[in-house]
Amino acid sequence: MIRTYSPAVFVATLGLVVALSGCQSAPAQLEVENAWAKAAESGMTAVFADISNPGGEDITMVGGTTDVAQMVELHEVADGVMQQKEGGIVVPANSTISLMPGADHIMIMGLNGPLLAGETITVTIELDNGDTLEVTADVRDYQGANEEYHESGEMDMEMDMEHDGEMHQNGTE
Repeated sequence: MIRTYSPAVFVATLGLVVALSGCQSAPAQLEVENAWAKAAESGMTAVFADISNPGGEDITMVGGTTDVAQMVELHEVADGVMQQKEGGIVVPANSTISLMPGADHIMIMGLNGPLLAGETITVTIELDNGDTLEVTADVRDYQGANEEYHESGEMDMEMDMEHDGEMHQNGTE
């Protein structure tokens, strides 16, 4: 027995298949705004930005690369000490985080040359889901975050965050 269906049933079925195929969620993508890097003659510097996750699942930034330096690490400042952030930096679902001096940031180490105010750099951030995020940052002069680095990679740094959000070194401006 051969069944025939009306065109209306065929169109309705096709519409349901198309609608259901749209239910598969694409991997969440992070969005970057206000990205900037501190100008530096040599050594190390950092990138700061606002990073949003409009998706429904947390995304963790776990590493990175750039052509302006030998190494990229994700850092935090905890109890006045800057250190690599174990496990990466989490961007919670439906949230925005701010990478900023005195807090979580992207550390760029082993600069290949000076980064001068007015230049633009790109850092590729690796995500825990295997995707990458391109961060394009304007290089700016910035008087805060004047850390002193030792050859071992350790640094002397005491930081305060004043209520106005400006970072002060050793209690001075």
